[in-house]
Amino acid sequence: MFLFTYLNSLSKTPQKLKKRMLATWTPDQELNKVRLRSGADMKRKLTWYDLVALGVGGMLGVGVFVTTGPVARKTSGPSVFISYIIAAVSALLSSLCYTEFSVDVPVAGGAFSYLRVTFGEFVGYFAGANILMEYVLSNAAVSRSFTEYLSCAFGRNDPNSWRIHVHGLMQGYNMLDFPAVTLIIVLTICLCHSTKESSMLNLIMTAFHVVFFGFIIIAGFCNGKVENLVKPGGIAPYGVRGILDGAAIVYFSYIGYDTVSTMAEEIKNPSKTLPLGIVGSVLIVSALYCLMALSLCLLLPYNMIPEGASFSAVFELMGWKWASNVVGAGASVGIVASLLVAMLGQARYLCVIGRARLVPSWFAKVHPTTGTPLNATIVLGICQASIALFTELDIVIEMISIGTLLVFYLVSNALIFRRYVILSKNPPLHTLLFLFLLSSTSFAFSLSWKFKLHWWNLMLFAGLTFSTTVIFQYFVPMIIMERQESWLVPFMPWPATISIFLNVFLMTTLKMVAYKRFGIWACVITIFYVLYGVHSTYHAEEILEMIVVDNVNANSSTQQQFNKVDIQLV
Repeated sequence: MFLFTYLNSLSKTPQKLKKRMLATWTPDQELNKVRLRSGADMKRKLTWYDLVALGVGGMLGVGVFVTTGPVARKTSGPSVFISYIIAAVSALLSSLCYTEFSVDVPVAGGAFSYLRVTFGEFVGYFAGANILMEYVLSNAAVSRSFTEYLSCAFGRNDPNSWRIHVHGLMQGYNMLDFPAVTLIIVLTICLCHSTKESSMLNLIMTAFHVVFFGFIIIAGFCNGKVENLVKPGGIAPYGVRGILDGAAIVYFSYIGYDTVSTMAEEIKNPSKTLPLGIVGSVLIVSALYCLMALSLCLLLPYNMIPEGASFSAVFELMGWKWASNVVGAGASVGIVASLLVAMLGQARYLCVIGRARLVPSWFAKVHPTTGTPLNATIVLGICQASIALFTELDIVIEMISIGTLLVFYLVSNALIFRRYVILSKNPPLHTLLFLFLLSSTSFAFSLSWKFKLHWWNLMLFAGLTFSTTVIFQYFVPMIIMERQESWLVPFMPWPATISIFLNVFLMTTLKMVAYKRFGIWACVITIFYVLYGVHSTYHAEEILEMIVVDNVNANSSTQQQFNKVDIQLV
């Protein structure tokens, strides 16, 4: 019987896709009707400093320790700190786009909700599924890095010293990492218990981590030499290309601020707290990263900086062997804080996707006592632990970043579309044409840079990008209707335009294997949407429409009865 019903439903897929793929929700519907599907509300306990700590904790992970040394030695030279500044500008522009959406649509769905209210159900689902995949894979990878740094803190130089080698398993899956699994289980239990307590734990660890960063920065500035920045080869030995290529690599150290937007349902006064939390955390992390990179290049000439465990190795070369253990301990704490924040955000994403009925509604349930998405947290914790137990970092690292950059790119496009079409009531054709031309010229510029074509190609496509934006801004009017509970990105459309350009540029720097694996994942989630998601949402909205019609009929019937009573009394 069930199979017959499903096959019958499957035969109507084209009609359902036509109705649901581009179906949008209003912010009011996201805030009220959809949120009620979780059964209980998340508890609003977080303040602005909780958000700043979550943002800082989410970004201050292992990235800066892994990327700074290799980029300084092989890509940017001493100007690696300039690469961090350029990457910070890109992250800040993307964060501004997130901030406007998060204030206007303060729900736990983050990019999924923003894109669903702008471009429709399928684009929102596609973005949400991709960023969820990024969270699970990156968290599994980071938890394995925790084992390596913790063993370093105890004086073990072999990264596999705390792992168990199992003969008979495939290479890359044969080093079992039980410390990583234990860490994920402990953090999952913490997150199931309470968001506020988890936030306090993150606040303590982040404060310790910032102090640890301060130790490295002060050590570099007090013991380093300015001449190391200019010898040998000057401050930019690899030229402007080296600085920009370095920015593409170190940019991934900033990923994590988007988690703050998923806390929107648990924040007191979202319209004021969210901008402080998102933008403030990006600015703090940018300053720390730039100072960290500068201090490393002050300590040693760039061509002498070791590529592996750079900070630990530099201190060891200085004769500070004890500092290597301190770096290992500090990095371990930073990884725990980063992992805690990422796991906090991923559960909110899955919860809101469950509310939309794109995955089983069981994932949308919020526990009435703890106010946390319990089911989503536990299931994702199990998935992460399973991957972290077997899978080496190199296997999952290629897919990390491409999905995140794609989502950042889509959010920037959505902000322009929302401002100029939905809010300003302009015809969509002009804005869609602009977004297409902007993406095309950005892609052409990025490929010209990647394949080192003649400089006039770069000038041509950069000029086309600039002139297209100027023409769009001049001919397409933007009507700003500020509301009391709003926060608007200034100087539109330029911040979103630059964000689109930079995200396209950064995506073209990734390896081809990342695109192949991304293509497989895109096919899987699209098939799932066609076979399950569209039918589930269609059914849910059909039921909702029936309830609305019944309520209207009931109200109409009641009104008629009142009218009859009035006639009898007369």
